[in-house]
Amino acid sequence: MATSEDIHEINKQGSFVRQKNRFITPFGDELGQLPVEAGRYRLLWARICPWAHRSIIVRELLGLQDVISVGTAAPIRTDKGWEFSLDKDKVDPVLKIQYLAEIYEATDPEYTGRATVPTVVDVLTGKVVNNDYFKLTNYLETSFKRFHKAGAPDLYPESLREDIDTFNDMLFHDVNNGVYKAGFAKSQAAYEAAYDRLFSRLDELEERLSHQRYLFGDKITDADVRFYVTLVRFDAAYYSVFKVNRNRIIDFPNIWNYAKDLYQTSGFGSTTDFESIKKGYQLGNLENNPYQLLTKGPDISIWNEPHDRNRFDEKVGK
Repeated sequence: MATSEDIHEINKQGSFVRQKNRFITPFGDELGQLPVEAGRYRLLWARICPWAHRSIIVRELLGLQDVISVGTAAPIRTDKGWEFSLDKDKVDPVLKIQYLAEIYEATDPEYTGRATVPTVVDVLTGKVVNNDYFKLTNYLETSFKRFHKAGAPDLYPESLREDIDTFNDMLFHDVNNGVYKAGFAKSQAAYEAAYDRLFSRLDELEERLSHQRYLFGDKITDADVRFYVTLVRFDAAYYSVFKVNRNRIIDFPNIWNYAKDLYQTSGFGSTTDFESIKKGYQLGNLENNPYQLLTKGPDISIWNEPHDRNRFDEKVGK
């Protein structure tokens, strides 16, 4: 049985190196780009995966549910990769595949990497066209703008894009992927370096969120989506499974209230499945969990408790 996130590569220093994306053609209206059309694409994801989760959140926030369809794989990867066992007959009803790897092989028989989520498939051709999780939300925010619902938030405002990109790069290396660097490290030095870097960044972000409601002021942006998907998995999985146990998220007053604020915002909590998150990270890994025990906690009801982030609305109104 495969783990929820197979190790891509470990370098000579024992550090985790993530697999590069294979299908990175951008969406757009220019020659050579993927055409932006409603109903043409299917977004494949698994509820455990933070990279896939953020594209689902953005799809919800922007009202793209009728523009891009969604297929959901089971939270525990099998020996054959992500499986659509949640669907009738264990087959995605649109693409008619049981395993995600099948459509990767049909797209490129020479491809030797892992079939990853999120994956965007062109329904017309039945081929994978994009698995660039790092830029996918930006494509939904910009290239698909003509399909956004009325009143959709501007998650990637042009005036802030350079700052958001710089922030997201830091966030990815030190926090989003930082937990994996710690969890998959094969040397004490690599583990401690990732651990220290992660909590140093969390301390900085705790301070940043003491002054403003969201990462870039009083409006939710793409950066908040990317931070949220790590926060919502932290206490339920990363803290114990990846050995990042200096603090829980609930131990950071500002980050915790910020996380609850987002969770209680439509599109965030509604797409968060704690049971799938716990199963994906804890089960299937026979080496670390030979008896396949699933933790009973943590208590997820606290995510619906009141938060204090409305205090920043009062400051804006003055």
